[in-house]
Amino acid sequence: MLTSFSDVAFSYGDKLIFSGVTFALNEGEKVALVGANGEGKTTLIKLILGQLTPDYGQITLKNGIKIGYLEQNGGLEAEGTVFAEMERVFAEERAAVARLESLSKELAACPPSSHEYAVLSARLEAAQKFVAACDAYNVEVKIKRVLNGMGFSEFYSRTISGMSGGEKTRLKLARLLLEEPDLLILDEPTNHLDIDTLGWLEDYLKSFPGAVLVVSHDRYFLDSVCQKTLEIENFTLSSYPGNYTKYKALKAERYALALKEYERQREERARLQEYVDKNIVRATTAKSAQSRVKQLERMEVLQKPFTPPAPPRFNFIYAERPYENVLEVRGLNLSIGGKALFSGDLLVRRGQKVAIVGPNGAGKSTFLKHIAAGGDPAIMVGRYVKMAFYDQENANLNKNNTVLAELWERHVAYGQTEVRASLARCGLVPEDMDKRVGDLSGGERAKLALCVFENEHGNVLVLDEPTNHLDLPARESLEDALKKFDGTVIFVSHDRYFISAVADTVAEIDGGLLKVYGGGYEGYAEQKRAAAARAREEEERAEREKYAQKRAESYRSKKDRAAEAARRAAVKAIEADISSAEAEEAALNAELLSPQCLADYKRAAAVASRLDELRARLDELYERYSEYVD
Repeated sequence: MLTSFSDVAFSYGDKLIFSGVTFALNEGEKVALVGANGEGKTTLIKLILGQLTPDYGQITLKNGIKIGYLEQNGGLEAEGTVFAEMERVFAEERAAVARLESLSKELAACPPSSHEYAVLSARLEAAQKFVAACDAYNVEVKIKRVLNGMGFSEFYSRTISGMSGGEKTRLKLARLLLEEPDLLILDEPTNHLDIDTLGWLEDYLKSFPGAVLVVSHDRYFLDSVCQKTLEIENFTLSSYPGNYTKYKALKAERYALALKEYERQREERARLQEYVDKNIVRATTAKSAQSRVKQLERMEVLQKPFTPPAPPRFNFIYAERPYENVLEVRGLNLSIGGKALFSGDLLVRRGQKVAIVGPNGAGKSTFLKHIAAGGDPAIMVGRYVKMAFYDQENANLNKNNTVLAELWERHVAYGQTEVRASLARCGLVPEDMDKRVGDLSGGERAKLALCVFENEHGNVLVLDEPTNHLDLPARESLEDALKKFDGTVIFVSHDRYFISAVADTVAEIDGGLLKVYGGGYEGYAEQKRAAAARAREEEERAEREKYAQKRAESYRSKKDRAAEAARRAAVKAIEADISSAEAEEAALNAELLSPQCLADYKRAAAVASRLDELRARLDELYERYSEYVD
């Protein structure tokens, strides 16, 4: 067990956040933490980190636990380059490899029979074991694997201080993954990640050895990674086995069972109370009435199960049906500010639901705005098409209008009751009606923009990131409405759960091209996942091979080291013999040409004979030397 809460309560002043919170996080668990905004998710995290102290209850942490925390939009602040900063995580491993190499050089220069050689040999063996235990020779492979997966393959030498906030957040997450803490706490980790990076991160976290606690609105991510769900709602925490989808089903079952039990008890109490009221004053039945009074007093009264506020109810309708081909893109070459984005073709038929996906900066939103703006001969719109466009920036809203006026001014034929009812269905309460649009929160503004969008009654809906700023109930309501809509939908979203629920076709912008995939999001994701896995496997294989020789040279047994020492000693001895023989040969050649030797044939014969012996000896030494060094 890494951490546990026992009957924990916390308040900010007089405002209760939660009470009676009891749960445990165990080693290796992957846990989702969900709840509406303001329910206390961040407070719970701060209690785990020790940044807050509970009002009462007990929080226990494992001794020596290492916790890594990614705050929402909390980036890495550093002055170095991307790769150098990641290497800092492995400073101990790098130092161990350097020490191993130093010891190897010292040992090579040491006589095998010396005491120093035995000492160095022992130190070398200990260093080899440490390097093997921490897999130090694979540090570069690990760093590149994470950086490439997180989208930094082209930025190894880039300076961190010059990066955007989103890039710094991604880089901090990359560093946390390399640090491998016992407990990794991630607050909205999928922000700033494109679909390819999200898929990689999911796969990485599934095999991550530590425990993971995730706060996220990305339901697809929660489904893929987590096996347990904690929910904070109505000042309490509930635990559910399974991922987000399983949690939703179990919660509905739990609520239905609790409501049934509450209704059954209420009926039972009403029946008992009615008997008491009728019989308590009658002498003949007073005793039995008193027994029922005691029965009522002993009964633990159940509270009605908490019912969260109703989510928005979106409904998309249109008046006129378009022709079969609602949109045809042929030979489009899209650019912005002189920068080419992509080219390609796309055919959208009536009733089709198309998700536009691709890396950040690929041109997805620009493409949608280009479609909505019209006027490009490469984009042909079908007959009777009425297009409605939802802008993620909500730039079409007048910030000086009230909420009520923003919709009413667009539809002056509506009565006030009709306008208010439409806004209410989209999740705006009576207190919101007189607010200035510019004073709304992100979520309130998104609901207003969707209400305006809904009332355009388009038969082709074009939406740019419609789930931004929406909580999970609102996202699910929008999903349901778009699934029921029998018109055409073209949208951009990073919410893969939303894409999976709505889209039957995926059009990807990547590498300057527009490519269409059938089979919905799952079909698209499977093809992309397989291609990415093949590319990563090839890259990692190349990296492993790069270090294989280096690793092999360092990991040697005592026998191997002794053999190497003997080889070096033999080579050294042969080199000395060759030097000595070559020096004697040179001296004898000089003597053979001297006047004294030329005048004395016996001396000359002796010198020539010795030269023959030396040359034979040198041939033998050269042959032996080649055997050792080849």
